[in-house]
Amino acid sequence: MVRHKPDERDAVRTAVRFPLKLALHLKTEDGMVEATTRDISSNGLLFVTANLPKIGSRIEFSMDMPSEVMGTVTDVSIHCVGRVVRHYDSGQESMAAAVIDQYFLKA
Repeated sequence: MVRHKPDERDAVRTAVRFPLKLALHLKTEDGMVEATTRDISSNGLLFVTANLPKIGSRIEFSMDMPSEVMGTVTDVSIHCVGRVVRHYDSGQESMAAAVIDQYFLKA
C-alpha cells in the first residue's frame, strides 16, 4: 500500500467549501482588482478575475457573508488578509486560489 504525507495543500483542500458567488474588490500589490468568488472555505477562496494577482502576492478584501451561511440574523461583513497560492485557467475563465491568513469581523 502506498501512502503519501499530507501537505499544506491537502489541509487547505479538505475544508468544507461553500459554492458562493460574491463580488470582491481586492486590494493587491498592483492596485484594485474586481473579482467574483466561486467557492469559499474557512481556509481560503477561489475567485474569478480578468486581472490575476501574482502567485505569492498579498491581497486584502472585505465580503458580506450571507446570514444563511453564517447562521445569523443579518449578513456578516468580514475583512480578510491573505495570499494567492494558485492560478487556474478553465479556457473560459481565469481563476486564482487564495489562502486566508487573517480575518476580522466588521461591525
